[in-house]
Amino acid sequence: MNPEQPSNATPNRRIALLIDADNVSHAKIATILAELSRYGTANIRRAYGDWGSAGLKGWKDKLHAFAIRPIQQFSYSSGKNATDIALVIDAMELLYTQKLDAFCIASSDGDFTPLVMQLKANGHDVYGFGERKTPDPFVNACTTFLYLDSLPDPDIPAPLNNSRRPAAKRAPKAEASGGSRAEPVSDGQRLIAQDAALIIALRGGVEAAERDDGWALLSTAGSAAKRQAPIDPRNYGVKNFPALFEATGLFDIIRGENGLTYVADKRNKDRTPRPGT
Repeated sequence: MNPEQPSNATPNRRIALLIDADNVSHAKIATILAELSRYGTANIRRAYGDWGSAGLKGWKDKLHAFAIRPIQQFSYSSGKNATDIALVIDAMELLYTQKLDAFCIASSDGDFTPLVMQLKANGHDVYGFGERKTPDPFVNACTTFLYLDSLPDPDIPAPLNNSRRPAAKRAPKAEASGGSRAEPVSDGQRLIAQDAALIIALRGGVEAAERDDGWALLSTAGSAAKRQAPIDPRNYGVKNFPALFEATGLFDIIRGENGLTYVADKRNKDRTPRPGT
């Protein structure tokens, strides 16, 4: 095996993320994007609903923050779910007009089961996200399905626009070593570690690239994090992803005997002491 490539690496596949906002909590969007980074990049992100309704108020801050296109769908008839129909129409249009590798349907509505089966019949993987109440036919039709209500709601502020974000004070430069060292925490480290959206993306990247020993090749973890959000380490006062991971103080970083750098989440107590051991 190529030592630079973790065993569960996936190519940079194009995924269309279609969200039934009436049936998915806005608090779960970071979790969904982190999981999708395992399989590719959500190039197309759309959320469907009647955006004038009070029930979708919590979604509005997330739309711009996570680059999700809102699709307005009015309820033309009482008791009829026009949102579902709009999502299905768009999915079929994307199937035949875009060169996609996979679809993601975020909903707990079993009415999407025929759509999932049709997308799979056309050779596309379909990743599903929904609550535990999601009907079994929808769950079983998906290539992979994740129950969102079994995961905690992260307390995430709306991510800052990284392209305009002022750089944090540069953290002290340190070389990747055989383990984390106890050093004074700088103001720059505190600012970076308090950026909840950034930390979620970095942890999601590590988890997506993680091997059986609990370690991930740092370059692969950084690429997986970038598939979730447009992260540029220079906007945080550091020059690259190794420095960004280290500046948070939340990851262990080790340079292996093969010259490659590995990273692990400090919260993962099941990892081995060193990569490959």
